[in-house]
Amino acid sequence: MNYRQLYDFGRRALAEAKINDAAVDAGLLLQFVCGTDRGYLYAHGDEDVDVNAEEKYLEFIKKRASRTPLQHLTGTCGFMGLDFKVSKDVLIPRQDTEILVEEALKNTYDGMSVLDMCTGSGCILISILNYKNDCKGLGVDLSEAALEIANENANKLIPEKDFRFIKSDLFEKVEGKFDVIVSNPPYIRSDVIETLEPEVKDHEPRMALDGEGDGLIFYRRIAKECLPHLNGGGYLLFEIGFDQGMDVKNIMVEENFKDVTIVKDLSGLDRVVMGYKSSI
Repeated sequence: MNYRQLYDFGRRALAEAKINDAAVDAGLLLQFVCGTDRGYLYAHGDEDVDVNAEEKYLEFIKKRASRTPLQHLTGTCGFMGLDFKVSKDVLIPRQDTEILVEEALKNTYDGMSVLDMCTGSGCILISILNYKNDCKGLGVDLSEAALEIANENANKLIPEKDFRFIKSDLFEKVEGKFDVIVSNPPYIRSDVIETLEPEVKDHEPRMALDGEGDGLIFYRRIAKECLPHLNGGGYLLFEIGFDQGMDVKNIMVEENFKDVTIVKDLSGLDRVVMGYKSSI
């Protein structure tokens, strides 16, 4: 088949499988297996596709139709202008999480130290270090597989920066103090996980999703346990679920964080809660 025929087949197959953005995913997968860009498809639609690329594309369309995430098929995900390696062992970076990074960047200055708790792919910490000078970064996770991905991403994307990744149950093995602590912890209530899209509940790591009973356990633990590791005047920033803003704000206020603020995402939903530790 030629480019146009393959694309049309993929688009129809994904649409029939009720995949959101079927046309976009069909095009991205075709670009990926053929090593081309979007413009090439339109300019060379009548050109025959290599038989090996065709077979791979049809296989990918079948997997995507069965709800395997697009990013697991390509193995990459764009985030904050960088291309991150992803796998079934880490959460796929979301555009919403860029709000957390942007707020962290506003409160991170050159030469500061940054801790990313529940780092996953490392996308938050790596993005902060990429856009700041002379900062030191520590990424923490309980998953060894996730830490391997994070290290690989950092070595590829910011090899000249000062970063480390360690395995720890939250702050158990963390030493020293930091100027900024960021976290996108597991925050979905256990009883809600089975209602999520198959791409999430069946393909992303459960330990990175499950916030237990009310979804707030990790906010409580991190807000309390981070205090010995946060410099006076230093910021703690959380990504949150859309309905958790006031709950997380109250948790931080109870731990005596100052100027606790809820930041909305581009859809107008609560997305980040942040505040600073008093210097007194």
